[in-house]
Amino acid sequence: MRYLTISLLTFFLFSCGSYPKKQQLNPTENETAVVSNGYFSNAQHDYLYKAHITAYGKTFGGLFIVKKTGEDQHRVAFTTEMGNKIFDFSIKNNTFTVNYILEDLNRKLLLNVLKQDFTVLVKETSPTTKAFAKANTSVFETEILGKPHYYYTKNNTLDQIVKVKNGKANTVFSFSKINDNIAEQITIKHHNIALEINLKSIY
Repeated sequence: MRYLTISLLTFFLFSCGSYPKKQQLNPTENETAVVSNGYFSNAQHDYLYKAHITAYGKTFGGLFIVKKTGEDQHRVAFTTEMGNKIFDFSIKNNTFTVNYILEDLNRKLLLNVLKQDFTVLVKETSPTTKAFAKANTSVFETEILGKPHYYYTKNNTLDQIVKVKNGKANTVFSFSKINDNIAEQITIKHHNIALEINLKSIY
């Protein structure tokens, strides 16, 4: 019984450990006041992606468009390749406005997920609270919409954002094939629901 109690306690402490400890992130002095995501920061550029969204075993294809419309303000839209609108949102700071969404998709739970995903995706700066390092990667902790997020950077280039819940990765944003401050490929993968968004830049 004694060994069982110790084992259960060890399991409890490990399973409830913080995300940095689980990921073996080493604390460092936080010399970075804010973390930056400049992939949608050019107001003169229309960001156009071919999108594949997989949700609960179904795949939807179309065009994903992001436009910076002002200071800390973006417009995000998803259409079919024929130009039929599926959704259209405005994001200013943490304010999320639904301009249009298909009636079949107009569900509170889905809208909340999309609000969190796209607010994180286009947010240009966020204050840091802690800093870590792992190998050649710098990791910065911040809070967006009341949730902890970790920004992973290599050589001052952002390649991943991880939203954390209960000490575990909840949603992972991956950026790759960076060219002229544009992430040509972006993946948003949820670990708690069957939802994944894949974006490939179109020139």
